[in-house]
Amino acid sequence: MEPASGITARCEKAKGVYIDAGVVIGENIKIQNYVSVYHGVAIEDGVFIGPHVCFTNDLRPRAINPDGTLKAADDWVLSETLIKRGAALGANSTIRCGVTIGEWAMVGSGSVITRDVPAYGLVMGNPARLKGFVGPCGDKLIEKEMLNSGVSLQCPKCGFATIIAQENYAIFFNKELER
Repeated sequence: MEPASGITARCEKAKGVYIDAGVVIGENIKIQNYVSVYHGVAIEDGVFIGPHVCFTNDLRPRAINPDGTLKAADDWVLSETLIKRGAALGANSTIRCGVTIGEWAMVGSGSVITRDVPAYGLVMGNPARLKGFVGPCGDKLIEKEMLNSGVSLQCPKCGFATIIAQENYAIFFNKELER
């Protein structure tokens, strides 16, 4: 990955895309219309960013200080965001700063991401909630077996298989794992 000032030809950038200074962008990225990517965001290889996705970079934004003076660049705290390899962000989703969206995760259109999304996680809603897991082809993974290390999932379409950690499976689904 490299700073945005050196975006490669292997990054497709559509109409009206704004990429701030210091943004880190990998290769084979697709950024759709009217996306704004602000300082503090890092995007790994193979990520899809749908139209009008909104990134933030300040958890407590204000235009002025308590004394009424205009805030300067050094008056705010940058919160970094990481979008990992192969993730897909649906149109009009909002990504709160300070989160990580895991490898091959999928964010539904219009979702508001307020916490980390696990690898292969399928999230949607406001606030976004985990609804399942998807493989690299985008199809929903199905549960194959419970293991001591987690839950074995597999894609019925492409055969991709992975193990999801118990805490990611149980916490988000509010399920007790039975072995």
